[in-house]
Amino acid sequence: MTEMTVHGRGGQGGVTLAKLIASAYFLRNKYVQAFGVYAAERSGAPVQAFIRIDDEEITNHNQVREPDHVIVLDRTLIGPRVVLGLRPDGWLVLNSPDPPEKFAELFPGRNVATVDATGIAVGNGLGTRTVPIVNTTMLGATAKVLGLELADVEGAMRLVGFGGPNVTSARQAFEAVATRKLPGKVERATPRAPAARTASILDEDLGGMPTIRTGNWATRHPARHQLTPPCNDGCPAGNDVRGFVQAVGRKELDEALQIILRTSPLPGVCGRVCPAPCMEACNRREHDEAVNVREIERYVADHARWPAVTKPTRAERIAVVGSGPAGLSAVYHLARLGYRVTLFELGKELGGVLRTGIPSYRLPRDVLDREISFIVRHGVEVRCGQTVDRQRLLDMTHEFAAVFVATGLQESRALKLGQGYSDMVSQGIDFLDRVRRGEENLTGQRVVVIGGGNTAMDAARSARRIGARSVQILYRRTRHEMPAIAEEIDEALEEGIELHELVAPLRMHEDALGPVLTCQRMRLGEPDASGRRSPVPIESEDAQFEVHCDRVILALGQTPDLSVFPEGSDVREGHALLGLTAAPVFAGGDFATNEGTVTAAIGSGRRAALHIHRTLTGEDLFPPAPPEVAGPERITTHVFAHAPRERGVIVPAAMRQNSFTEVRLGLIDEPGHSAAVVEAARCFSCGVCNECDRCLSYCPEGVMRFKGEGNYEFDYDYCKGCGLCATQCPRGVVYMAEL
Repeated sequence: MTEMTVHGRGGQGGVTLAKLIASAYFLRNKYVQAFGVYAAERSGAPVQAFIRIDDEEITNHNQVREPDHVIVLDRTLIGPRVVLGLRPDGWLVLNSPDPPEKFAELFPGRNVATVDATGIAVGNGLGTRTVPIVNTTMLGATAKVLGLELADVEGAMRLVGFGGPNVTSARQAFEAVATRKLPGKVERATPRAPAARTASILDEDLGGMPTIRTGNWATRHPARHQLTPPCNDGCPAGNDVRGFVQAVGRKELDEALQIILRTSPLPGVCGRVCPAPCMEACNRREHDEAVNVREIERYVADHARWPAVTKPTRAERIAVVGSGPAGLSAVYHLARLGYRVTLFELGKELGGVLRTGIPSYRLPRDVLDREISFIVRHGVEVRCGQTVDRQRLLDMTHEFAAVFVATGLQESRALKLGQGYSDMVSQGIDFLDRVRRGEENLTGQRVVVIGGGNTAMDAARSARRIGARSVQILYRRTRHEMPAIAEEIDEALEEGIELHELVAPLRMHEDALGPVLTCQRMRLGEPDASGRRSPVPIESEDAQFEVHCDRVILALGQTPDLSVFPEGSDVREGHALLGLTAAPVFAGGDFATNEGTVTAAIGSGRRAALHIHRTLTGEDLFPPAPPEVAGPERITTHVFAHAPRERGVIVPAAMRQNSFTEVRLGLIDEPGHSAAVVEAARCFSCGVCNECDRCLSYCPEGVMRFKGEGNYEFDYDYCKGCGLCATQCPRGVVYMAEL
């Protein structure tokens, strides 16, 4: 990308010059951008305009801070300040009758071009010597310096309707401009503190304020604060969602991954199976569509370079029981804090429900293995095939400095459908694990799945893939109340699975055609404790109906098996006291909270690690309470262009319904188009400054200064409190405070 800054005064046509230069490159099939600081454009007052040129679409709308080239329209502005941030090999194009050598001392080592634009413009009747209109003249000179043709100049002026003396002036400047590289060492200029003196409009080093302090006119003044982005607030894992999305928008994938790994070790997993509450909270939903955060996170996990791991540095040993998402998260964060962690798992492989309860068409095994391997490489000792009962738990408290129990939800909820049908009724989690091991075959069978969560969807879609003739899902509420991920429901229906809403199973019996499930039609009553409306049976003669089936799969949720967990500070077996715990025992994940999502379990595991660390060391690493959430009322949405969401590629239903290969393939790059970067650029950056410079550009008094790294300074001695900066801030960062 090439960036330029134009320095001029109001009335000289600096902003129009920026548009003319951009037009010349536009006619060469480049992407271009040109804009000025309009609010300060008073006649004679200093004005800046900016130009960007690139081969790709330009999404950066900030003011240019480090230009490749600088153009100065007025001789009184020629001074050290115009080269602030200028690239060492960039060009300075000056409106001056003096030759480039004249500026050797002022701009040592710089590429300098000069042209008497004022003389040429006035000679052709373009303004006066007091206020010369030099834009088209400087266009001709700049074009020659930057390697454009005279035809490009004339084409740009035709595009905006300029002719006559404007064309003549441009041609004369194109031929008259003098260029030379001046000797001397060049270093990128940085801002210096202004001298303590009163500035004059005729000073070459402009930038001082007038002597009349107008700030005492104000009854309020602008201030800045950072709010909590709603996506961050909505993420149960505690991820800095805005942070990693913005990093992707800057094409900094490795930085994006580092941001995610501060809070979650499973971005590839969450990028595939998370229900994405961050997207539900996204303010962009009020404008067009939420930012596709889940696909961006997945893209980062699959394309960024994973960092090197750390090794244990502390003497304390900690035991973690259960290798589901909560256990893995706790292990990871404890290991990163330097603890020696031993991970106990009942199964033969790590992963818990991630491995046994989520089909590979949603979560490929290589993705899960990659992220578990990353966690374990942090010096974690793994013990699989370990049964932990109360006695073993008690023993652990004498071996380890702390114990974390994250065994998940082990007890499935049952449903009494009658005697003699136990062989044809399966629990959803058990069914999915048997499918994973290749121990199920439903060829030609009629399958009924009872439930409305992700396990129900996974069981139904898996049944279809192992040969079921028909699959029906029965749910006692409506689809609107189903806790399953919306996309999973859509994909199930696309695969030919039937969904029956407001239906509850009653009992099994048999007729001449085989087993029959009698069902009850329901209606929605008043909300229950979950906030959802309770299903109530319909009282009528035709409210019951029958469904023939060969297999019933229950996916009604699960509860924790509390038999392993100590009661208070002692461990008992029945009434017998086995002993007192010697080390603190913590619980987390679904075992403790029953929230039921991978992301919530990851967040629970991280918080448990911080609790354990605080207990053992007294050091509190919990983040401070976040500031107010930046809701949609804080966002000035009209300044953002509407843009459709980038969607990941999905395998068509006809090709996927008999296969366990991954269904969603993620965001796919094409030549010259990174879908993840384009999607990340849709982020509003709610509540957090991203240096868009609208406050700076619209300030009519010039009382704002950019100090770097998202920091702006208000000069309250001269701020009149008009509030333009606050009204133009798209993200709710600038606000007006009463004095």
